[in-house]
Amino acid sequence: MKIKHIDHIGVAVKSIEQAGKFWTDVLGLKIADIENVADQKVNVAFLPITDSEVELVESTHPDGTVAKYIESRGEGVQHIAFRVENIEEALAELKAKGVRLIDEKPRKGAGGAKIAFIHPKETYGVLVEICERG
Repeated sequence: MKIKHIDHIGVAVKSIEQAGKFWTDVLGLKIADIENVADQKVNVAFLPITDSEVELVESTHPDGTVAKYIESRGEGVQHIAFRVENIEEALAELKAKGVRLIDEKPRKGAGGAKIAFIHPKETYGVLVEICERG
């Protein structure tokens, strides 16, 4: 598997509007776009930094995974995403190595990416996403 670079860091927040003020007003970053990913029950704000970005991830439903994450752990870094050249090959390699996956096949993520998550019990508590962008 060839990891190209850190694609983004996902930060779980209760409110993009409220949390975004720190990232924009204090750090000077700009929100490039906000997207609703209905099947994941989230809104995602994109804050680009060179060839990577911070994603503020806000739950749109109280039963969503991000809402549950915030309820149990509070707001903060929720996942780190690595961009790979070929997500299908990366998943096949991970499976061959016996790595437990949340997603056996890629699914559509924010920003048009194909994404899959590795189970955090495999990564010492870090939710790791791999993604491919066209």
